[in-house]
Amino acid sequence: MAEYDNLCKILAEKYPIDFTRWLLNQEPQTIEILKTELSIEPIRADSVTFLHTENRILHLEFQTTIKSQTPIALRMLDYYVRLIRKYQVPVTQVVIFLQETSDEIAFTEEYVSEVTTHRYRVIRMWEQDSAIFLGNWALLPLAPLTRTDSPEMLLSQVAQEIAKIPDIETRQNTAAYTEILAGLKFEQDLILQLLREETMQESVIYQHILQKGEQSGKQKEALKYTLRLLNRRFGEIDSLIIESLQVLSTEQLESLGEAFLDFSNISDLVVWLEQNTTS
Repeated sequence: MAEYDNLCKILAEKYPIDFTRWLLNQEPQTIEILKTELSIEPIRADSVTFLHTENRILHLEFQTTIKSQTPIALRMLDYYVRLIRKYQVPVTQVVIFLQETSDEIAFTEEYVSEVTTHRYRVIRMWEQDSAIFLGNWALLPLAPLTRTDSPEMLLSQVAQEIAKIPDIETRQNTAAYTEILAGLKFEQDLILQLLREETMQESVIYQHILQKGEQSGKQKEALKYTLRLLNRRFGEIDSLIIESLQVLSTEQLESLGEAFLDFSNISDLVVWLEQNTTS
């Protein structure tokens, strides 16, 4: 389930100010995503993000499963010591558990040994107030994982909020992120029924493609070939992703065909589309 953790990392790095506001409850004047290396191992682990404000480092670690080669608590201590040594500013560490579990790991907030105690924060998404996430487009993809008495109603609210996003590209990307993360909690049929229908109806590009069919012969062939590759590799492709593919040029589709060899999961495709369709 590393793709879910990695997708959250993408969101945190795409919207660092929003994540800082949420987790630190402060308005950073400056913010930097740290992409240098710590000693021993790269700083950019799959599910780890380091945000450096003017006076603090926010260390985020996203967890879908409770399994870990190195115990989570020990890993947090290890990162803390190396971050303090390298940057010499206060460090706030937050482990965010995405999928509901009763395992004690998700309820442990410290590392304790004979001579050392190290504390960090833990957020369990299933305990979070959905209103915080419904009211923020940057955090909206996490909303399906929040506390609710009516999962179907929550997912419907998420779909309505996505449909309000005025920028087409942002709306498409947010919908794609949300569908992926919603898969941790909801059945696929419900996701497609409640989420896709409302967002697809709002898509001007999708309607334009369906009604006008303004694609060249070469682009159609390239699109057909690309969809065949993706379907064989990942199964049925989400219609919102197909929508993004349909507006690619022939050259972009050819580039995607080459990049496809390096994809390990569908989230890699989402990232590629975001990077190659941003103006």
